[in-house]
Amino acid sequence: MGESVAVNTIVVVMGVAGSGKTTIGRLLAGRLGVPYVEGDAFHPSANIAKMVAGQALEDDDRFPWLAAIADWIRDRGRNGQGGVVSCSALKYCYRDLLREAYPGVWFLHLSVNRDLIIGRVADRNGHFMPVSLVDLQFQALEPLRPGEEGTVIDSSVTPDNVVRTAMSCLKAQVG
Repeated sequence: MGESVAVNTIVVVMGVAGSGKTTIGRLLAGRLGVPYVEGDAFHPSANIAKMVAGQALEDDDRFPWLAAIADWIRDRGRNGQGGVVSCSALKYCYRDLLREAYPGVWFLHLSVNRDLIIGRVADRNGHFMPVSLVDLQFQALEPLRPGEEGTVIDSSVTPDNVVRTAMSCLKAQVG
């Protein structure tokens, strides 16, 4: 493993659309020397079609997607392998589903103010998430609760600073 963190550590990089989950997830996985997987790749085509049409996903839409991510987490955990996955994981019950797959999962919540998110999402090319759904994500967001393994980091700073801070938190909390 790249840095001295437990070999089987699984990190879920979470937050609203445009918070930097993909960028930070890839960088963090590189630092840890573990595979990275983009959570959006697990969305069924019907979910993507809804979002492209500007329709918000309901819990019934999200649960099969979350179950697929949970399967990936479970497989990594069973095999004693670490990994990093990006997933909005906006609600506590979503994170609970991921935690059930592997109790040691660690959440990195990327927090950014709404105005910066609107700008980031508007500037993205080729992504299916429209700006019109950003406010709904903020409304659905339930921050990490006391007792949830993980940390919240302001991702309005440079990606290197976010990853450096995340690594420090991981080392302190997971070892």
